[in-house]
Amino acid sequence: MAKRKTGLGKGLDALIPTSNPQESGDEGIRKIPINQVLPNPHQPRYNFRENELTELSQSIQEHGILQPLIVTEDIANQQYTLIAGERRLQAAKLAGLTEVPVIIRDVSEQERLELALIENVQREDLNPLEKAKAYQQLSTEFNFTHEEIAKSVGVSRASVTNTLRLLNLPQEIQNALSQGEISEGHARTLLSLPTPQAQLAAYKTVQKNKLSVRQTEELVKKLLGVKPTQKQKRELPPELVEIEKQLRSFLGTKVRITHGSKGGTIILHYYSDEELESLIDHILQKQ
Repeated sequence: MAKRKTGLGKGLDALIPTSNPQESGDEGIRKIPINQVLPNPHQPRYNFRENELTELSQSIQEHGILQPLIVTEDIANQQYTLIAGERRLQAAKLAGLTEVPVIIRDVSEQERLELALIENVQREDLNPLEKAKAYQQLSTEFNFTHEEIAKSVGVSRASVTNTLRLLNLPQEIQNALSQGEISEGHARTLLSLPTPQAQLAAYKTVQKNKLSVRQTEELVKKLLGVKPTQKQKRELPPELVEIEKQLRSFLGTKVRITHGSKGGTIILHYYSDEELESLIDHILQKQ
């Protein structure tokens, strides 16, 4: 197991300059042969949209690479291993470039994974399943806790826990999520069912009838034997709607506010004992 290092939670700003490498004159930026750059073995993203790569490639042909790749150097073999910039590297190859601008950094195996993860998460490039697998790798290979993962990538602990739960779904549902056939909301709702068989059966219904997330929630409630409650008209002032959204983002779970003339309630939803513990810890730590 790699020795844990700290200080990467600040993100990539400390490692990647924001100026154009072709204009900045930064002595830390070098140009190296593109065929000497090896992929990051810990790259969490494995799906790249072809149209996005084509668009980036065309931009690179016209303007060059505006942000250098981050690499480590293997002096003995005259090779470099990519830390961050996989999409730019692939697009540069597609554009026919023979050289790429790089910044060389000496980092550990753990830092390679964390920086690749941070880069993709900050740019919202990972799909939910890729993100879950990257979190799992930080946890299993580098012994990160959910709280440490959350701090590294700038999300709540509850969000990390919920994302990791996606890996408990049957492989067929994971594949559908990865390919965009269902949303993360669908997937999380299916997790409420107690067995893989029940989850798969519900997924087939969702797929066949093209159910929305809300319709999937109703389906799961029926399968769990939850009696429907009489719908009440719910009107919240705009400021409370915004607070509800902020709480949902902050806590990483479903939040519902009810409001009346003499007060109201805030309801936090959780779907496992681990999620409940995570929510409690997160709330207490922020006091």
